[in-house]
Amino acid sequence: MVDQTEIERFPLTGRFLEGRARHALSESEKARIEGLVSETVDRDHGDRIIARGDVCNTSTMLVEGFMLRTLESDGKRHAVSFHVPGDFVDLHCFALKHLDHNIDCVGPAKIALVPHERLTAAMADDPHLGRLLWFSTLLDAALHRQWIMKLEQLTVPRRIAYIFAEIWRRLEMVGLGDETGFDTPLTQNNIAEMCGATAIHTNRAIGKLRAEGIADFRRGRVEIASRETLETFADFEPDYLYGDGDLSFR
Repeated sequence: MVDQTEIERFPLTGRFLEGRARHALSESEKARIEGLVSETVDRDHGDRIIARGDVCNTSTMLVEGFMLRTLESDGKRHAVSFHVPGDFVDLHCFALKHLDHNIDCVGPAKIALVPHERLTAAMADDPHLGRLLWFSTLLDAALHRQWIMKLEQLTVPRRIAYIFAEIWRRLEMVGLGDETGFDTPLTQNNIAEMCGATAIHTNRAIGKLRAEGIADFRRGRVEIASRETLETFADFEPDYLYGDGDLSFR
């Protein structure tokens, strides 16, 4: 359960590492992270926050909304991960300066911009905070590894169930999921991009999930009758999210 006072005290960054390693942040470190933000920007559905090859001098904290990390090939867009509020979406570009992929909004989003010079100073002053920022970036790598494996192993209905299971867990970590599912601006086309399937196969797979009582996706809402049924069908184990369990942050 997310402490709502954290969001009140730190309205821009209060969800950062929530459900994972936020407990390891001191009060001064939380204030330092909030103070890293230079400005906030509201963006629209479909906006591209960063395009492949852009020079990056700031990194983005997602405050509200959803984002996709995407690649384009042969005129098609492929979603290789998604982001929820509290994610430091493009901290990679602090080190890389150029990304090999795009960051796209799904639905309206509010973002907080963090200049790289402020990150440099914070990491120099506070190595512990630097470790937690590094931890945040390495979480993305853990998610990518899991997606690569699951896309190879699972059928399309089970891939979609896997995506639903992960989104639900991640939203719960930051206090935005609920007992029966979650709200999302994702469309069937977005889900097709995420699971590597055609729109027709995705539509059929979602119909199968609905018919079997595993998950019902319609009008921006995913309803789930049983977490156990969903996660068993998807062969989903949440350890790689580094929340509770053997891989939790220590």
